[in-house]
Parts: sequence; C-alpha cells; structure tokens
Amino acid sequence: MYKKKRQLPAGPTPWPILGNLLQQDVLPLYKNYEKLIGQYGPIFTIWIGSKPMVALCGYEMIKNALIDHAEEFGGRIIVPTIERIFRNHGLATANERKWKEMRHFILSTLRNFGMGKKQMSERVQEEAFCLVEEVESTQGQPFEPKRKFRSAVSNVICAVVFGNRFDYKDQTFMENQNAVESLLKLCSNFTGMVYNSFPKIMEYFPGQHTKTFAEIEKLCDFIHEKVVLHQKTLDIQEPRDFIDCFLIKLEKEQNSSEIIYTPENLVRSVLELFFAGTVSTSNALVSSLLVMAKLPHLQAKVQKEIDEMVGTNRIPSMEDRLKMPFTNAVLHEVQRCWKDSLETFPRATTCDIKFHGYNIPKYMAIVPVLPSVNYDPLQWETPEKFNPDHFLDEKRQFRKRDAFMAFSAGKRSCPGEALARMELFLFFSTLLQNFTFYLDVDTKGMDVISFIKDLKDNQFPFVRAIKR
Repeated sequence: MYKKKRQLPAGPTPWPILGNLLQQDVLPLYKNYEKLIGQYGPIFTIWIGSKPMVALCGYEMIKNALIDHAEEFGGRIIVPTIERIFRNHGLATANERKWKEMRHFILSTLRNFGMGKKQMSERVQEEAFCLVEEVESTQGQPFEPKRKFRSAVSNVICAVVFGNRFDYKDQTFMENQNAVESLLKLCSNFTGMVYNSFPKIMEYFPGQHTKTFAEIEKLCDFIHEKVVLHQKTLDIQEPRDFIDCFLIKLEKEQNSSEIIYTPENLVRSVLELFFAGTVSTSNALVSSLLVMAKLPHLQAKVQKEIDEMVGTNRIPSMEDRLKMPFTNAVLHEVQRCWKDSLETFPRATTCDIKFHGYNIPKYMAIVPVLPSVNYDPLQWETPEKFNPDHFLDEKRQFRKRDAFMAFSAGKRSCPGEALARMELFLFFSTLLQNFTFYLDVDTKGMDVISFIKDLKDNQFPFVRAIKR
C-alpha cells in the first residue's frame, strides 16, 4: 500500500487496511473536495480500504482527462457492489468490447422507440397529464412529492422497456422503485464503501447491503417474469419494446462465436435502465419544484413565461423549450447546484499515461469530482449562489455552458441524457402550468444552496399544490 502511495499524486494519509474510509474530512468527496484541493491541488489520491483512487477536480483538469484524453480515461473499474448486482452484464461490464456493443444496442434501441424524437415527447406528455391528475387529487393538502414524481418518471422508462405503464398505487411498482432507490443509497454511502473494501467479510454480516441485494434480486425476478411473457407473445416483425428488441437480437446472435446477448444479460440490462431512468431524474424534478416553492418570485416568473409561450389550452411540448429560456435556465441551475458522490462509480485508465506530471498506471481507478466543475469559481460568476442567470446571455436567451457536467462527460457520459432532459422540461413546465407549489415547512433562514444540499441529506419535505 505505501509502495503504491509513493508513485501516485499526494493525498490525505491513509490508515493501514482502512485507507481513508473512516476519515470524515476526506469522504464523501463532494463535501470535502474544496479543502483537499487547497492542500494537494486539483489532482490527489484517496484510498477506499487498500485500493487507491485518483481524484480529479476543477473544469480544466476534468475536461483534460475525460474529453481531451477520452480513450485513456475511458475505462471502468468494476467495484464489488456493482459486480454483485449487475454480474458483469449490461453497461456495468468490465469487458470493453461487450460494453461498446451493449452501449450501441441500448442507444440505438432507445432512439428507435423515440428517444429525442416527437414520439417520446408525446409519451412523456401523456405521463405528465397523468401526474397532473394525481397531484390534483391531493386537493391542496400537504403531500410527500417524491413518490408521485418518481412514479411518473419511472413510468416513462417502463413504457420503453416493458411496453406498459403502471398505476402509481401498484404495490409491486412501488417496491421496484424502492429497490432501485435503496441501491443508489448503498452505492453512495458508508456501508457501500465498506462493502467495496471488504466484500468477502461483509457477506457474513447483516446490514443495509444484504437488504438491498435481496430487494434487487426480487426486482430481477419480476423482470425475468416479464421476459418470459414477452417470449410467449413475441412477434419479430413488430417489436413492442426494449425487451422484444433484445430477444430478437438474442435469437440472431445465438450462433455467434462470442455470445453477448443472453437472458441474464437482458435481465441485468433492463435493471440498469430501470435504475438509471428512475432515481436521478426524479430527484432532479422534485428538487426543481421544491426550489420553486422556496422561491415564489422565481416560480411566478417561470409561470409567466409558460403562460405567454404555451397558454392554458394545451400541454407544453419540446418545441416550446427554445421559446422558454428562463424555465430552461432554472432547471439547469438546480442540476448545477446538486452535489453527489461518484466514488462507487469510478472511471479507469486504459493504459499507462503521463498526466499533469504524474505517471498514472493502467487500470487505476479515477474519480472525476463533478461538483468541483459545477462550482468551479473560474467558470461560474457566482458559484455559491443559486443564479439562473448563469445560463442566460446578455439578450436573456439560453446559453450552454461547457462547465455544466450534470450528466458527466466524455466516453462514459450518461447515455440517457437526452431522455432525462426531455422529461425534466416537460414534467416541470406542465406541473407549473397547472399548479403553484408551497412548502409545508419553514425554510426562511436557509439559503437555496443549503436547501438543495439538505434535500440530498434528508427526506424531501411535504408540499401543497394549489390549482391555478
């Protein structure tokens, strides 16, 4: 361990065996990166147990790695929690050829079912209408928004993957959502990092990890049942959804020398899509609406733009986004302010590379600390303030920012980015077209950045939705 340490960028001194695991001034990185940059610069090494991980901070450093050296930093380290759940299948595989094939298949299939097209936009609009009815049923009484909004977002990916949506009160549907949320928590909390450091030992101990693994296997059983039903009713001329497309591909490739398309790969790939298409997008949606409830003057400004550009006689569409720069800017600013940990989803170097004066070996785990980009003082005018003007030019038109990396960047960027952006805009604008949101708690003494941070660390507060 200490021999490796001498060859890597400097960083906080690890303890034997445990590394930096128990050092609260190091992990999680999204809370401590600023202090670590001050001590060691924008590139430093942390240790998860006895395994080193090179952390990259700031826009220029991360751009240089993920975009300018995309191939060299385009690998993936498979950590024990991910391996235990996805079993080296889907996009979680460590096999580069298999990963490229699966990414191409998943993206092309999603595009065939309308991702980024009007067909998908209409599907999201239909679900947004269902969500409006669900929120309207609260009749202005306080409600917990996460479950309803998460169900709506999850239904979009369910329609693509399974071919149908689910009722928001469907017990199995809610259990499946809880399972993927539990998985996300495990991947980003202390228990998950301990499991990644000592997987064989942790298998003998009960805890959150055993509960999460059991819930995920139950979800996989549900997916397997859906696959069996699809096999019985499959029409190769008329594929209905992602599962049908995968089964058709499986049939064509079964005599291939390297079998990639297998029933197990199908189940774990669907699990990935359900996981990726549920939690992160729904958290961003809920956070955006809660920030609007906290900032009524901005909520009113967004609603004014919606009223002027869309009116009340039709539901917002993707064509409206270009005409609604302020609404788009608000959504981007909420995502910029959200901080998250990625220590459990590290990249990896694909070869030995000389990088910023350091000799980084092949297969070294790399963590791009994305909040350090979204809060980089060299890239943002007021990084520590909630300011939608970050995404508006002098003519008050929407402007893209290279330093906005809510979906990561480079070779391993989020493949569902286009769908997530579409869902966020359509759900957000449709809800604010129909309702004005109010917080059911007092947050007057809390600034917006602290409020968003509190949303991540705690349960989402209750809100009231008053029909406009």
